[in-house]
Amino acid sequence: MVKKEPPAGGRVFSGIQPTGVPHLGNFLGALESWVALQSRYPSVLYSIVDLHSITQPQDPAQLRVRVLDMAASLLACGIDPERAVLFQQSQVSEHTELSWILGCLTSMPRLRHLPQWKMKSKQKSDGSVGLFTYPVLQAADILLYQSSLVPVGEDQVQHLELAQDLARIFNNRYGELFPEPRALLSCTRKVKSLRDPSAKMSKSDPQTMATINITDSPDDIALKIRRAVTDFTSEVTFDPESRPGVSNLVTIHAAAALISVEEAVLQARGLDTGAYKTLVSEAVIQRLTPIREEIHRLRSDRAHLEAVLARGTCRARDLAAPVLKEVRQRVGLC
Repeated sequence: MVKKEPPAGGRVFSGIQPTGVPHLGNFLGALESWVALQSRYPSVLYSIVDLHSITQPQDPAQLRVRVLDMAASLLACGIDPERAVLFQQSQVSEHTELSWILGCLTSMPRLRHLPQWKMKSKQKSDGSVGLFTYPVLQAADILLYQSSLVPVGEDQVQHLELAQDLARIFNNRYGELFPEPRALLSCTRKVKSLRDPSAKMSKSDPQTMATINITDSPDDIALKIRRAVTDFTSEVTFDPESRPGVSNLVTIHAAAALISVEEAVLQARGLDTGAYKTLVSEAVIQRLTPIREEIHRLRSDRAHLEAVLARGTCRARDLAAPVLKEVRQRVGLC
């Protein structure tokens, strides 16, 4: 039997691709909640999922740098490697072996129905096999640690449903082993592009003024918010349907200042949108300055970042190895 059972309070797993330094939307939409989960659950794992990133062409040297940049960013945002297992996915080979086994339990029609394959394969008519099957690897990431809780955005729910399906298929065929993971849907507010408030803030946005990176200087933050799209009404109100640009600023202000939307609108009373942008800038700068400074400090100590990831890898392997051993025995591979 598996030597290490998941803790009674639930095990949390989530992953993030090494896209370099996160942006404000990543921080307010996901990473803040990751930090909070460390105190709420007895076992938490956060993986820098570099295997997922190579479904698209990557420069090898740049990828190595981005893994360390993401590690520095997570630590600076408050991920504590003493309370959470922070590790690099590709350094735990059990992920790929379990992915192969689960892939043999997955049908091609099931994967074709996943929304991200539909979207990305339309963008590229010759989408790779890795792009097609990476949801199976996502499922393996989760099930390998017998995770019961997965913080996800709404756009990832269908991929989590695949993990649930595969847990049921495996358990029915080979005996109970994997809990069916549940979604921890983020209740944080979604940050939109500063240039197109109908779209999410994104690192891949070609408009440099659209996205605030958490390492942006105070001057850059102020400039980007000053140029944010609003409308011709000077009063600040929160109405995402009819005033998406102004409402996005209110969302950012509230989240950065750790206040409610109602309180943010109250603070904006008597200000036009131009003056309000200054207030939003001040809140964002105050929130991000210590994070930016800590990222710069950590980036200068590559050996420390590598050591943190190496320790996390050892801890992840300790959890993964007995689960994969049990899987191999049940399917007849050993």
